[in-house]
Amino acid sequence: MKNEKLSTDEFNALLEIARGIQGKPSACVGRNSKRLSGIKLIKFERSGHIILTDAGKERLFLRRCVLALKALVAQSGAPIDADVAMFLGKKSHITAIEGGYAITDKGRESLADIEAQGL
Repeated sequence: MKNEKLSTDEFNALLEIARGIQGKPSACVGRNSKRLSGIKLIKFERSGHIILTDAGKERLFLRRCVLALKALVAQSGAPIDADVAMFLGKKSHITAIEGGYAITDKGRESLADIEAQGL
């Protein structure tokens, strides 16, 4: 899978699909479903439901990781989700401190690389 850059609107559509769509999809999902389906982040089931693919779930998780790193750059100890903290901790991108987590030098380098790529 190529690293397709997604807009905020496209991420919002993915989040809405991840939560589960009850009834008719929103305009946000409607605007973005063709592209998200084309890059295989969502799929349409025979029943008409729209669901995330594994790649879509992964993309949302990685976005949460990047947002967590940015939050820790802005403020050490910023609250982050447990699953994100576990993943970033295993990758040595964050370290536990009193009252939460702090970003490591490796985490700052990774975040700089991500931002340089525009992702």
